[in-house]
Amino acid sequence: MWLQRYTSLPMRLLIPATILVVAGCASSEPKSTAAGKPVAEEVSGGQAVPSPEIPAQAQTLFEQAVAVMASGDFLDAELRLKDFLLRYPAFPGVHVNLAIIHSQNGNDEAAQAAIDEALALNPEHPAALNQQGMLLRRNGKFIEAEAAYLKAVTASPDYALAHYNLGVLNELYLQRLDAALQHFEIYQQLTGGDKQVEKWIADLRRRVAANQRTANVAE
Repeated sequence: MWLQRYTSLPMRLLIPATILVVAGCASSEPKSTAAGKPVAEEVSGGQAVPSPEIPAQAQTLFEQAVAVMASGDFLDAELRLKDFLLRYPAFPGVHVNLAIIHSQNGNDEAAQAAIDEALALNPEHPAALNQQGMLLRRNGKFIEAEAAYLKAVTASPDYALAHYNLGVLNELYLQRLDAALQHFEIYQQLTGGDKQVEKWIADLRRRVAANQRTANVAE
């Protein structure tokens, strides 16, 4: 799951090492610096269970593929997901998981193609939009990444991972502390709270207040 910072800026990384939604997706363990502090990056999201129209056998195949993906065997997972799509091509969540695998393998072109497939099936698929935002951010397209994340939370206001990623993007890349604070707070409300993110929120609140005091003095 899943860098530039000011000297005083705490590094950001999500939370559980792996987020696995039922029949969803997974990513690798958190990266760390030499000092043992986590490296801040955004995080991937997953797709929930297949729709009721898909046979139970198909759901079993999908869950097996996700389990393999969660174990870190991306090659086997990719083969299983592609086999699933040959039988059931109209499931955007499978394309999202393929995009995550391609991103983990450093193949941005294939990741983008998989995202495009997902969005062609559902232009407002929040996990696909979240993955699009991550790909854009990695390529330095911060404003475009923000648009993708905002579209995700517009389509699904309770999609917590996109709020988390908007917090990361606004704090570390766009230096918009107020917006970062807002999205981290929404993330906390949606997920029930996380101790590490709560520390980031407290830090942001102090920095926002300090900036406001400085602005008042300047006036």
